[in-house]
Amino acid sequence: RCRGAPMEYEEFQASQASQPFAFETQDDDDDTPQPFNFIDDHEEDGGGGGGADGPAAAGAAADDMMTCAVCDDGGGASAASVGAGAGDGLEFVEEDEREAPVPSELPAWACSYCNVHTPSAVVKCVTTGRWFCNYRPPGLPASCIVYHLIKSRNNEVTLHAESPLGEITLECFLTGTKNVFSLGFVPVKEDLVVLLARDVDVSGIEDASDWDLTKWQPLVREKAFVPWLVKQPTDSEALRARPCSVAQISRLEELWRTNPAATYADTLSAEGDALDGGEPAPIQRQYEDAYQYQSIMGPLVRLEAENDRQMREAQTQEALSVRWDMALNKRRLAYFTLPSNEAELRLVGGDELLLRHPGDASHPPFEATGTVVRLNHASEEVGLELRSGGGAPTDLSHGYSVDVVWKSVAYDRMQTALKTFAVDETSVSGYIYHRLLGHEVEQPPVRTPLPRRFGAPGLPELNHSQVLAVKTVLQKALSIVQGPPGTGKTVTSASIVYHLCKQNTGQTLVCAPSNVAVDQLSEKIHMTGLRVLRFCAKSRESADSRVEYLTLHYQVRHLDSPANAELRKLQALKEELGELSQADEKRFNSLRRRAELEILSAADVVCCTCSAAGDPRISSLRFRQCLIDEATQAPEPECLIPIVLGAKQLVLVGDHQQLGPVVMCKKAARAGLGVSLFERLVELQGRPIRLQGQ
Repeated sequence: RCRGAPMEYEEFQASQASQPFAFETQDDDDDTPQPFNFIDDHEEDGGGGGGADGPAAAGAAADDMMTCAVCDDGGGASAASVGAGAGDGLEFVEEDEREAPVPSELPAWACSYCNVHTPSAVVKCVTTGRWFCNYRPPGLPASCIVYHLIKSRNNEVTLHAESPLGEITLECFLTGTKNVFSLGFVPVKEDLVVLLARDVDVSGIEDASDWDLTKWQPLVREKAFVPWLVKQPTDSEALRARPCSVAQISRLEELWRTNPAATYADTLSAEGDALDGGEPAPIQRQYEDAYQYQSIMGPLVRLEAENDRQMREAQTQEALSVRWDMALNKRRLAYFTLPSNEAELRLVGGDELLLRHPGDASHPPFEATGTVVRLNHASEEVGLELRSGGGAPTDLSHGYSVDVVWKSVAYDRMQTALKTFAVDETSVSGYIYHRLLGHEVEQPPVRTPLPRRFGAPGLPELNHSQVLAVKTVLQKALSIVQGPPGTGKTVTSASIVYHLCKQNTGQTLVCAPSNVAVDQLSEKIHMTGLRVLRFCAKSRESADSRVEYLTLHYQVRHLDSPANAELRKLQALKEELGELSQADEKRFNSLRRRAELEILSAADVVCCTCSAAGDPRISSLRFRQCLIDEATQAPEPECLIPIVLGAKQLVLVGDHQQLGPVVMCKKAARAGLGVSLFERLVELQGRPIRLQGQ
C-alpha cells in the first residue's frame, strides 16, 4: 500500500521503531489556493543546489507560504512557489537565491562537519543537539545529517527557525512519532501535504478519504533529505564548505562518544594534518614465529576491546519504568522496556546490566547488578535477574536507569590464547603450530583405521561429497571444510565428530562463535548416541536453551547418585533461602566443582562457544581433537582459544564466501582483524574440502 524508504536504509530501519508527519500550505495574503509541483527525478538531480532553482521558479508568487499543520502560528516565513505537475519528488522552488556574504564568525547552526550554515539547508539532531547540513561532501556516503543520524543511532530532527517551515520537529501528523527514516509525505489536496509513517492506518480518520496513500514517498531519499524540505547548498556554498575527509568525520563521531565537547580541531595534529592516531601493523599471511604473531594480533584485540567498551558504556538508558517480580530461585526480577530508538542496544541472554534509582524522600539511592534472563523481541521487554535484590524499591516503578556492564572476559581469553600459543610448546602439535603461522611443512601421517560406513547412527545418509569430506578429515591433521548453505554442513560435522570419538584417542572439543550454532551442533551430535556435554558460561546458565538437558549446570542439578546427596541437599537449601552460610557456601562450591569435573571427564564430546573454551573449567583439560563450526564468523584470535587446549587434529568448518567476523573498530578492521583463520589458511593452501548440494 505504501512504498518504503530507500533500500540503503533497510538495515538501519530494522533497529528503529516504525514511526510515521503532516504539512499544510496556506496563503496568508490570498484566498486563491496554489497547486504543488511534482518534479521528476531527473529534474531533481539536474540543477545546481539540489534542484531548488530552475524554470519552475519563473513567475513564482512570493507570498505563498508552507506551514506545518500541527503548528498554531503558521510556521515559517520563506517565500516559495509551488506549481502543478506529475512526478515523484515534491520540490520547494525559491524565487531568488542570492549568494550570501561570508560571515566573519560562524553561527551556532553551522554544520558540525563542513560548516555550511544556510538556515534552509541545516537541521538539528534532537538527541545530540548538533547541527548538520543536507550537503554530501566528496567521499561521504550520505549527506552530513543522514550520516550523523546513522552513526549516532538517532532519528529525530528539528528544522531551523529561519527555514521555510520554521522551528519544528518533524513528526507524524496522526501519531506524533518522529523517526525520520520512517516518515514520508502524501499530497492530499492541491494545498496540503501530510507527513505519515510507512503503512500507517488511516481507516479511522474522518478527513483521510482524499489521501492517496499510493503516492507516499520517503523524506529521506538517496541518503539525503528531499530538497523541498531541507535544501541542498548551492555550488558557491559547497565551494566555501570546510574540506573534511570521511576518516576525519568518522574520527569525530568516535570522539563524541566519549567527549561530547570534541570539535573538528581535535581530529587534526598540531601541523593541521588529519590525526589518525597511528595505524596498527596489519596481519600477515605468514609469520616468522608465534611471537611475531602475538605482537600483531594482540594490539588488534586491544583496539577492538577498547572500542567495544566505549560503545557499551555509552548505552545508558534513562527514565525507565520497571515491573517487579520474583523468580523461582527467590531472586528479584526487574522487567523494563527499552525505548524504541535504542533497539540497537543488541542485548543477549547473559548480558550484565546495572539497574539504578536515585531514590526520593522515602527511599535511599539503589543500584544492583543483574543478568539478562528474558528477552521479548516483539515487545522489546527485558527481564533482569538481580544478583542481590535486598533493598530494591519494589514500590517504585518509574525513574530507573540502566547501564551496560562491560566485561573484558572474551578479549582477555583471546590475549591468553595468543600468549599460550607463543610460550607453551604443548598447546598444539608441531605441525599445527607451523601451519597456523603459514609455514610449508610436510603433512604427518594419521594412522587410524577408516570405518566401513562414514555416516553416523541417528543421522541422515551422507551424499558423495559429504562422505569424501569425512574420509579426508579422518586422514589429515588439519582440515578446512567449506560448506555453503544447503550442503548439509551440520550433519557432516556431526558425522566427523562421531568418527573422531570412535578413534578412542581422547575427548573431542566442538566449538562455534555463537551459542545458536553450538546448540544446533550439540543436538545433532547427541542424536548419534555419543555422550555430549553442552558447556555454558555461568552468565548464561539461566537463559533458555533447547538443549538444556545436555548442559553442565543441568546435569549437576539432577545428579541422583548417593555420592552426591550432600550436594543436592545444599543446592535445595540455597534455592530455598537464596544464600548459604559461609561454611556451607564453601562446601557447596567444592562439591559442585568436583561433580562438574566428573561430568566433564565422562563426556565423549564437549560443546561450547570459542570464548567459553577459555573458562578455567574447560581450559584445565586437554583436547586432542578440535572442530570449530562457523569458523569464518570468528576473528582469528577467538578461534585460537579452543585450539591451544592441546589440538593435534583440527577441523575448521565454514564458508568464507558468506558472513565474516564482525569487527566494530575501524582501525582493527583495516589492519585485517576481520579476516578469519579459515580464510587466511584457504589463501595459503588453496582449495578447501568443499561440500556439494544434498
